[in-house]
Amino acid sequence: MTKSKISAKYIIPVLLSFFVMSFCDLVGIGVDNAKADFNLNNTLAQLIPMAVFAWFFILSVPVGILQDRIGKRNMLNIGMLLTALGLIVPFFMYSFLVLLGGFAMLGIGNTIIQVSANPLLIDVVSAKRASSFLSFSQFIKAIGSMVAPYLATYFALRFGDWKILLLVFGGVSLLSVIWLHFTPITETLSKENKATIGSCLKLLGVGYIALMVLGIFFVVGIDVGINAASGQFLMKKLGMDAEPAMHGRSLYFFGKMLGTFLGALLLTRFSARKFLLGSAVVTLITIVAFIFSPSPVFALALIFSIGLGASNIFPLIFSLTVEKYADRANEISGLMIMAVAGGAFIPPVVGKVTDMLNVTAGMFVLIACSVYLLFLAIYALKK
Repeated sequence: MTKSKISAKYIIPVLLSFFVMSFCDLVGIGVDNAKADFNLNNTLAQLIPMAVFAWFFILSVPVGILQDRIGKRNMLNIGMLLTALGLIVPFFMYSFLVLLGGFAMLGIGNTIIQVSANPLLIDVVSAKRASSFLSFSQFIKAIGSMVAPYLATYFALRFGDWKILLLVFGGVSLLSVIWLHFTPITETLSKENKATIGSCLKLLGVGYIALMVLGIFFVVGIDVGINAASGQFLMKKLGMDAEPAMHGRSLYFFGKMLGTFLGALLLTRFSARKFLLGSAVVTLITIVAFIFSPSPVFALALIFSIGLGASNIFPLIFSLTVEKYADRANEISGLMIMAVAGGAFIPPVVGKVTDMLNVTAGMFVLIACSVYLLFLAIYALKK
């Protein structure tokens, strides 16, 4: 049951799982180093992110159903344990196939974590603070995404082995498992029959839930799309060199990190629905402005602004939906994390439009996604 008082004893170990959740962003580091270490072509190297993100579509709903039976905390610990194994094994047995298998295990573990961590966090905070803490949890996740590249570089330069990062993050995952295991948490239980695949998919027949799930699909598509396409846009449209163009991704992550921190503070004072509307408006305006940027400096500032504006949309959509259907949290969580597959589907559409027309036209796919988010925010506000 959701607690009326905030207790660090319960919140901190759950928040630590969001740091572990960020480890799926190691795919970029994995691709770069695997290409260099094993002399891979681009096709083989791109099997690494596929090995991670394919599981969100395949396993999210079944995990939500199993979670309904064994509990969120137990499910979350399973996910973090698999994450630890996926990181530690390649450190000791380093080959491309083992690394690929490790990242597949990382993807499975991360899918479980994302399904379990969000509803468990809602169980340990007051209902009025759920949106605020879900935004803050994304701030914790963003910290992991930000520090990983720098740690990998440090270990490579200091010890000559970037894989030490895998060992360190694997150790953090194990620590999180132990801590959460010894933290007693009273969970909100389903009031109806236990979830099944049929009952889970049936929720898509509820208009509110279906629209919200589609919102997750598009916001993650924007997230991955900006990361995947912004560098090429800056180089081809504005003539930037490769290295500073790639730094735009860091600005985007920094914007997300700052945005989620500010969101956690602002959501203690402002309505979640109004905040969602404001976030959607800022996201749409900044993406449009980015496409028509007159200079590289202005474009880089807008990449930061896009991250800032879009940072809270995922937790806001999640919290508003679970708030409305609290007793179906496990099934809703499964559906929403399944929609994270938007990160696998939207970027190829951007790439296809870019190949057919040009890089500017490709970015208009992200505008279409943000227009839907604005519609969704208006819809949620009216509901």
